[in-house]
Amino acid sequence: MKVLITGGAGFIGHHVVDELINKTDWFLTIIDRLDDSGNLNRLAELNLPKGRVKFIYHDLKAPFNDLLMSQIGRHDYILHLAALTHVDRSIEEPMLAVMDNVVATCNILDFARKTGCEKFLYFSTDEVFGPAPPGVQYKEWDRYNSGNPYSATKAGGEELALAFHNTYKVPVIITHTMNVIGERQHPEKFVPMTVKKVRDGELVTIHANKEKTKAGSRFYIHAGSVANAVLFLVGKGEVGEKYNIVGSREVDNLELAEMIADSQGLPLKYEMVDFHSSRPGHDLRYALDGEKMAKMGWAPPEDIEHSIRRVVEWTLLNKHWLIN
Repeated sequence: MKVLITGGAGFIGHHVVDELINKTDWFLTIIDRLDDSGNLNRLAELNLPKGRVKFIYHDLKAPFNDLLMSQIGRHDYILHLAALTHVDRSIEEPMLAVMDNVVATCNILDFARKTGCEKFLYFSTDEVFGPAPPGVQYKEWDRYNSGNPYSATKAGGEELALAFHNTYKVPVIITHTMNVIGERQHPEKFVPMTVKKVRDGELVTIHANKEKTKAGSRFYIHAGSVANAVLFLVGKGEVGEKYNIVGSREVDNLELAEMIADSQGLPLKYEMVDFHSSRPGHDLRYALDGEKMAKMGWAPPEDIEHSIRRVVEWTLLNKHWLIN
């Protein structure tokens, strides 16, 4: 079997590469442009076996010409993980998100249409549904209510994927994934940034409601668990369907920071900040319903407590993934 992975040098992408290398005998082709999020050092640290992984440098904003299509060739599965995922950057320059998340998605879908594949997985986000009121967990086909250009462009990519399925019979599967943690994450993200601040005795900012009494919350999930779900869906996912990939339980950002501090045996110095009111486009709570995947027989391989301990220990041993 041959698998094409876009964004394979990215944070989640390299965990998917690791999962497929260790759990299958498939041959992988990685497409990445190696920008702010793509980093070949992630792949280098995986010690990938020779002969099973090919790397193609390409910016998906550009269409695939005939020569490039010939060099890449047909693949059984295409996993489209490449995206601009930085919310602040999408707010500051929305057209960047349009190009990376809509135009690029159209180009890889068109590649799939022309070359063919057995399954095309489009990797979307919980943010397409917008903020979730208390007690609400969105199901796969609920309406969109994008709160920022990032989520809007991911929703646009979803609709393009469905359109290519309906029009050209591209065998699309769509996933929504909640906030992901794990090894080799960009140091600007909350978990590695908090690991460093706790280690150095610095103040941790906790995004909260207007009254600064309730922290924002997510169903955090480890990237390895996400990769496990991707492999599960490649085998058992139904073409034309959507699936939520959800962590074991909801955790607010203060509790998450406390877990990180406890894992280091250090106190947490924190400040609750009403970031969401001052910066439109940042939502306090996201929540997805994971019942569909659970009924199919999938659950996260580990809970959030174990994931946090593992990530904190690894990060402290691999300080080159932090900004000193």
